[in-house]
Parts: sequence; structure tokens; C-alpha cells
Amino acid sequence: MAEKIHKSDDEWRAQLTLEQYRIARQGGTEPAFTGEHYDRKEKGIYCCVCCGTPLFSSVQKYDSGSGWPSFWEPISGKDLETTHDSSFGMNRTEVTCASCQAHLGHVFSDGPLPSGLRYCINSAALDFDAEGKT
Repeated sequence: MAEKIHKSDDEWRAQLTLEQYRIARQGGTEPAFTGEHYDRKEKGIYCCVCCGTPLFSSVQKYDSGSGWPSFWEPISGKDLETTHDSSFGMNRTEVTCASCQAHLGHVFSDGPLPSGLRYCINSAALDFDAEGKT
């Protein structure tokens, strides 16, 4: 894992679009089936929109039917952190970037083998780098 990244709220606001800021820095969620990456089929790497840390590969991406990009495992577990999230009366596990603490989405235990996990991630929290360009 890279060194922790600390920026002021004003610095994040200047770097991100309003939607990226609302999701990645304020813990928001985009509506299902609206994000630019949920049905992306190209090969490549999905990186944190805030700090550029490579998080997920298209090799582990699958269509979960949820309307958000879904992955059965990250590139490296050390680049993600998880915490319990009981917002909106639900019990979920929030996924954040270990480098900059950006809110990415949630992980569920109803994914495919071999992990059995479903990382359900907001498109607005991700940048996409086509394979070979990272």
C-alpha cells in the first residue's frame, strides 16, 4: 500500500467533479444502472478516482445484475479497507481506498467463486485505465 494521502476538503472539491466528490468523499451512491463503468467490457484496471491507486482488474469484473460495477476480488486486499456500515437501517460492509479513504461502495458475501464476494463499487469512485496503459 502506498503512503496515506491527506488533502483538505477544498483540495478534494477542486480535484473532483461534484458527483465524484459526493460519492467518494461524502459516502454517496449513484443510482443503479447509471454509472459509466457498470457495463464496461474492455480489459483494463479500475483505479481510485481520488488518488489513482489500482484497485480492481477487468479480469475479476462480472455482471452481478445489481447495476453497479461488481468484482469478485480486488487486485490487492492491502489497497482496500472495510468497516461496518449500518446507515439507512442496513447492515453492510463499506469499502474504502486504503490510501486516501475514498468511499468506493460495499462488499457482500453473495458473489461468485472462488471468493464468494461481490465488491459493489460506484462508477464515480473509479477511473478506468485500458490494459497496457497503467
